[in-house]
Amino acid sequence: MSISINSDMGESLGIHSFGNDDGLLELVDTANIACGFHSGDPSGIHATVIKAAEAQVTIGAHPGLPDIAGFGRREMKLDADEVRDIVLYQVGALGGFLKAEGLELHHIKPHGSLYGMLSRDETLMEAVCDVAEVYGVPVFGMAGTAHERVTARRGVPFVSEVYVDLDYRSDGTLIIARRPQRTPLEKVEATTRRALESSTVLTESGELLPVKFESICVHSDTPNAIDVARVVRSVMSEF
Repeated sequence: MSISINSDMGESLGIHSFGNDDGLLELVDTANIACGFHSGDPSGIHATVIKAAEAQVTIGAHPGLPDIAGFGRREMKLDADEVRDIVLYQVGALGGFLKAEGLELHHIKPHGSLYGMLSRDETLMEAVCDVAEVYGVPVFGMAGTAHERVTARRGVPFVSEVYVDLDYRSDGTLIIARRPQRTPLEKVEATTRRALESSTVLTESGELLPVKFESICVHSDTPNAIDVARVVRSVMSEF
């Protein structure tokens, strides 16, 4: 199957390191690198770019809300111009390091609460498409939301994804804890298998929710992220 695994990486600051990037780079196909607003600093961005290139994984920008203290997981009231500018700024920062290493930007995947805001607000999603058009790259997001509707309308390539280390509400939105939690591996296996077999996920209320996806996201800051990725890769090998 032509399904990839993507992971959010480079989410560290100065001497403070977060996530399981080094181990995950051996297991994933693409890295979404934090660009400085919710996490990530120049040295960390550069180091992650180099490591991702060495692992031969594709590199995307992971722009978030300007809220380091809240890790980009607290919503803000922003207009479309502000969203366009904060995304353009962050993608440009990553782009500088990619150019220095002779690499190309693969995609844009918004982070955290910005991701959720864009899934519901087509006007804000239009702003992200403006940036994607500048760079000529796809946007990663959730099928059936404003992510997909606006990219389709604009002719911007879109990569839909499913999450195996987060729970879904019955309306298709994600339940994101402020602090990362260990994901039971048996749950990861069941979620991955169900998604691959029937294109559905089990919601918190026990309903089966249809999902369309081309990539599976594994969060790097989950305490057992490496084991999660191994389970996903193992299940994928059966299909």
